[in-house]
Amino acid sequence: MYILLSNFSWLEICYVSTTVPRMLVDLASPHGIISFYSCFLQFYIFFSLGNTECFFLSAMALDRYLAICHPLHYSQIMSKDVCYALVAACWITGFLWYIFPVILISNMSFCGPNIIDHFLCDPGPILSLACPPLGIAPYICQIFMDALFLGNVLFIVLFYGNVIFTLMKTSKQGNCRKAFSTISFHLVVVTLFYGSVAAMYITPEGENQSEVTKAITLFYTSITSFVNPMIYCLRNDQVKEALVRLWRRKVLLRRKVTV
Repeated sequence: MYILLSNFSWLEICYVSTTVPRMLVDLASPHGIISFYSCFLQFYIFFSLGNTECFFLSAMALDRYLAICHPLHYSQIMSKDVCYALVAACWITGFLWYIFPVILISNMSFCGPNIIDHFLCDPGPILSLACPPLGIAPYICQIFMDALFLGNVLFIVLFYGNVIFTLMKTSKQGNCRKAFSTISFHLVVVTLFYGSVAAMYITPEGENQSEVTKAITLFYTSITSFVNPMIYCLRNDQVKEALVRLWRRKVLLRRKVTV
């Protein structure tokens, strides 16, 4: 699990570094300019890292399923070699998944004002600059997005459904509560990520409302990456104890001030 978490943390750093620095530069300058090749490079890396995060969340769901439903065989199945192979598969598949739609869009003809009304190079704003007819490119992009989203969500629901069903049958309340607390943090991360992605790319209205699209993009590119480490830190008992001590100190200080 820690091998997956360490790579997931590195993924979050790369995910933020791909978009946030350029976003801040564009917001600070009155006329942000990005070249055609830089735009598509950001588009490809950004989507590849997002795809990789989808696969990592599924891999972490598999890990929790094996740890809770098959604890006696967990160390044999999820050995270090298997974990590293799973990590490599997530990275490779993530960067290969969306390469065909990116090449398809990059070969289109672009006309118009060449102004991207967005924080970053996203398929919706880029396709709005393409010369009609757009052909099959929008449909191919949507098919790849839907397949990635629905496949991973189904995978996660299947494994966590088995986990919850197994925990409901567990007679030991202490072990059941501990296992539920373990998966609850992962479910929060999954809900934050897939909820924002679904609102952005899966719903038909996601690419038509500019301001809403920008807000959702800012949420899943910056805020979720900032919140995820805090959520996983709450799993650590030492972090919980430190937060409780800090809260008690603040309460005592307030009481002394009021007295």
